[in-house]
Amino acid sequence: MTTATRATTGTTASAFGSLLRDWRQRRRLTQLDLGLAADVSARHLSFLETGRSRPSREMVLHLSEELDVPLRARNEMMTAAGFAPAYSHHDLGDAEMDEVRASLQRILDGHSPYPAVLVDGMWNLLASNTAVGVLTELVDRSLLTGPTNIVRLALHPRGLARHVVDLPEYAAHLVSRLRRQAERSATTGLRALLAEAVEHCHAQGLDASAQPRDRIVLPLRLRHPDAELTFFSTVAVLGAPLDVTLDEVCIESFFPGDAATADYLRRRVG
Repeated sequence: MTTATRATTGTTASAFGSLLRDWRQRRRLTQLDLGLAADVSARHLSFLETGRSRPSREMVLHLSEELDVPLRARNEMMTAAGFAPAYSHHDLGDAEMDEVRASLQRILDGHSPYPAVLVDGMWNLLASNTAVGVLTELVDRSLLTGPTNIVRLALHPRGLARHVVDLPEYAAHLVSRLRRQAERSATTGLRALLAEAVEHCHAQGLDASAQPRDRIVLPLRLRHPDAELTFFSTVAVLGAPLDVTLDEVCIESFFPGDAATADYLRRRVG
């Protein structure tokens, strides 16, 4: 092996090792913890993290599975180790996604007359049903131009924030949720979105680290011009995605929190 080849191999192993260490630490595991879970010696894991050993393709996939690494980051680990990405990465508008995209839209439409949105890993709006208009009509039009971000719509002073009844509690919940996602996700830009969310809280005199009151679920209560509306929401993801985009998208469905909200939405949306 030439000196140049050894240097390239060492750089590749070191790049993979840095990513492996980062994801192990994100999961709050020691090398011994990961070794026991993955049936790999802690010594070998140490060699992989320091670049003294180069992993096989199977080892990269095995460790990323044990660490529950998102598909985007698994591809990054594969590339860093010198292998081709293991998972496809299509845009939702690509022809290969036609059937999946249509099925996701059917889920959204089937949730009507209650609002539902499809978002990507950065909480950018990809699709929605018509009932979402009950929410978006409350926000400044400028927030709906270009890529529409759900977190920004919720917390911006000209967004839903000015209509939320329990804004301090709800804003702190969204920031906490986003912070946990940024810690566990491979989606680039989430930390910047988190910083923006915290900034919106501070601009409105809110404590972004406040703890919610003792409840079984935190409602979203809105002062709508027609009536006070109360919602709670669920988040659904695809069960077995093998594409990066599908691994990151989710559907947030809003349900009426009381009979008055349900009646209003049935009358308004049909």
